[in-house]
Amino acid sequence: MTQTTTELESLLMQRSLTDTALLAAADAAEDFRILPDVTVIKVGGQSVIDRGRAAVFPLVDEIVQVRQQHKLLIGTGAGTRARHLYSIGAGLGLPAGVLSQLGSSVADQNAAMLGQLLAKHGISQVSGAGLSALPLFLQEVNAVVFSGMPPYKLWMRPSPDGVIPPYRTDAGCFLMAEQFGCKAMVFVKDENGLYTANPKTSKNATFIPKMSVDEMKAAGLHDSILEFPVLDLLQQARHVREVQVINGLVPGNLTRALAGEHVGTIITAS
Repeated sequence: MTQTTTELESLLMQRSLTDTALLAAADAAEDFRILPDVTVIKVGGQSVIDRGRAAVFPLVDEIVQVRQQHKLLIGTGAGTRARHLYSIGAGLGLPAGVLSQLGSSVADQNAAMLGQLLAKHGISQVSGAGLSALPLFLQEVNAVVFSGMPPYKLWMRPSPDGVIPPYRTDAGCFLMAEQFGCKAMVFVKDENGLYTANPKTSKNATFIPKMSVDEMKAAGLHDSILEFPVLDLLQQARHVREVQVINGLVPGNLTRALAGEHVGTIITAS
């Protein structure tokens, strides 16, 4: 390890940061998982929170129960209000970076509401610099709420098509799971998982219990259940090599998924 570190330091002083030898030496460095016992769950904005009390309250009760056995980072989606803002912003000709800030504001609102509902149980909402307190919150109450939108804002990478921010709350929550080296990533939505077509509009849609990223792309399903960039992020990840999409409107699904059961659709990196 000392030799590798010495070699890496030497290369850093002499080479470009995109040099292949430098990248190989950096890649050989040992991985350190920061929160290996934590699961990230993403609560959908449009699929769950926008449905109001009927959908949110049972999920809140389930979160309160499962956090007794599991450490949770709870990310929130943006949902319908963000889509409305994207529509107005795109119509005004605003760029992806500005639309990203608008979407962030809605995800922040959803995190605030979910945080208030969980407050009496000691579960707090954190943002920005507050993320540094995550280990303390997890140690004390096993859970914390955060806004799922990644903080790219004006620095959002433009989409190849249109101006809708490509990295939204699915990507933001996955990046949290990967960068902290978390145990698992669960997306809580309003469908059982991945289908061959949109089950809301197609009667012939068939449920798919497990599929790889390459298989999804080959079947043209790469933008059907998760934001497209999440699939590329999954294939590039070191720690989180699969995610599960579950139906959060079915009581007990989250509990079962956190216990390691195959509840919805598992999407694998390879």
